[in-house]
Amino acid sequence: MPGTRKLGRPTDHRLSMLRGMVTYLFENGKIETTVTRAKEVRSVAEKMLTIAKVYSLHNYRQVLKYITKEDVANKLFKDIAPLYVERNGGYVRITKLGPRRGDAAEMALLELLPVAVEKAEEPTSKKKKAKKV
Repeated sequence: MPGTRKLGRPTDHRLSMLRGMVTYLFENGKIETTVTRAKEVRSVAEKMLTIAKVYSLHNYRQVLKYITKEDVANKLFKDIAPLYVERNGGYVRITKLGPRRGDAAEMALLELLPVAVEKAEEPTSKKKKAKKV
């Protein structure tokens, strides 16, 4: 498939590495890795999260086909995906950290975006005060 990065690995090793990294991302919320790996993991993780936004048996099996741990798939469907129902993509952030000390590879922090919590109390708490005459 044109456009995919090979990351210097054979196909089966590359796919298993990406599966492990996506699983770890959903398990812990963030990963520190190289920029090129982060870009590949981001695309796959966003696809998994988009699938998980609608719970059905078919979607659950599609996610289980890629994610290596069943409890992480359950966490994705029950805890993570409902937070992003209102959002149409862009669930993962890549922040560049600078070069790695050993080989100067460009490092990045890959993390799930925090969900903005709406404060429903503020608009309702503003009540008009009666003026004294």
